[in-house]
Amino acid sequence: MSIQVSPSPIPNSNLVSLISPLLDKDTYLTELLNQVTAPKTEGWLQELRQSAANWVRHSTIPTTREEEWRFTDLSSLRKLQFNVETRNFASVASVEFDILPEAANSRLVFVNGVFAPELSAVSNLPSGIVVSNLAGLSAVEQEGVRQYLAQAEGAQEVFTALNTAGITDAAVVWVKKNVVVETPIHLVFISVVGETAMISQPRCLVVAESGSQVTLVEEYTNRQDAKSAEDGVYLTNAVTEVWVGDNAEVIHTRVEWEGAEAFHIGKTAIAQARDSRYTCHAITLGAKLSRHNLEILQTGEQTQTTLNGLTIISGKQLSDTHSAIALNYPHGTSDQLHKCIVGDRAHAVFNGKVFVPKLAQLTNATQLNRNLLLSSKARVDTKPQLEITADNVKCAHGATVSQLEDDEIFYLQSRGIDENDARKLLINAFAAEVINKIPVPSLREILLNTVNNLKSLTND
Repeated sequence: MSIQVSPSPIPNSNLVSLISPLLDKDTYLTELLNQVTAPKTEGWLQELRQSAANWVRHSTIPTTREEEWRFTDLSSLRKLQFNVETRNFASVASVEFDILPEAANSRLVFVNGVFAPELSAVSNLPSGIVVSNLAGLSAVEQEGVRQYLAQAEGAQEVFTALNTAGITDAAVVWVKKNVVVETPIHLVFISVVGETAMISQPRCLVVAESGSQVTLVEEYTNRQDAKSAEDGVYLTNAVTEVWVGDNAEVIHTRVEWEGAEAFHIGKTAIAQARDSRYTCHAITLGAKLSRHNLEILQTGEQTQTTLNGLTIISGKQLSDTHSAIALNYPHGTSDQLHKCIVGDRAHAVFNGKVFVPKLAQLTNATQLNRNLLLSSKARVDTKPQLEITADNVKCAHGATVSQLEDDEIFYLQSRGIDENDARKLLINAFAAEVINKIPVPSLREILLNTVNNLKSLTND
């Protein structure tokens, strides 16, 4: 494997003990930590959890006083008490979700953070790929996982560290050297919510060794408990780490359509080695409040990074996308397009950073955020950023904010289409530019139908 792994960025216990007198404890965060803390075990996983827990104990939940969170207020989250779901879902096989035909025999399903073998299917996979939960790996395979789990940059970020502190299991996709996987891998994380607020912390690890290729679909959704008549309140704190080896390719689609009262905080951390290719299609449709941190670290020359994002929100939803691309070596290419469709009183946030230091000569980086506001009270805050110190690069960024054009609607009406259908056509066309790039046909169809069937987003 050509990826070079640095020591874990989570500070060790000695460092935490040195700085702890300087930090005030966050009692709410401590209570969350106590909820997710797993029973003590022996071995490397316990050491990893303990190091992360030590960091969390002296961290704080971000506030709007911090620049990275100034548009995303977590005060409503702090008013809630979350518990880990302890019920045994004996009827888990009855949980319904969309099975992608292309991944009918290549999916892992987790319910409330617990692996559900009754819903999973990993038969007929080619040799050279491992698709399993962490607990199902052999001792040799777990030792390999040890080199990568929680080793990505940014592991000390508070929600990422909280996830690491509570790891009991994980979805693992490992593709061996020069193996090309034609079948998409579908990772499904379902929250079955009931009468009390709960927290789950999904974890994914994807390792694509040199010369390999894999397509991945990562999905976050929810189902209602029969005892709950309304959408339940819950928190999903998800972390995915993707290691792309020399000349390897990962095509990654991430779909978040959580419940109407859900909080979703996600981290996707990617390390790209020399000549590697990584593509992410990030679709955000659900949750009362969602935040996705997408972080790409270039660890070798001539990488290609493509980021496509689509956010569609209405009501009083808030969706925040923060991305950071660190192009540290020459001849890197990155292309980012993020689109937001915002209706009613919803609020979308986009903050995209591209770092091009002096060593990253001959870099080609583009970044565009396009926003469509469907209501006079809809809001978007956008901040595309380029930080460049190299002097031989081609970089561009920009943002647009617009509304549906009256003349476009009038043109469609003149062709016999009523006003509501005309608006739908224009909205669908705006969204389809991103959805049509997803390489899984059945998922494309599901998403296009979902957008087409959304209730009116134009109410003031």
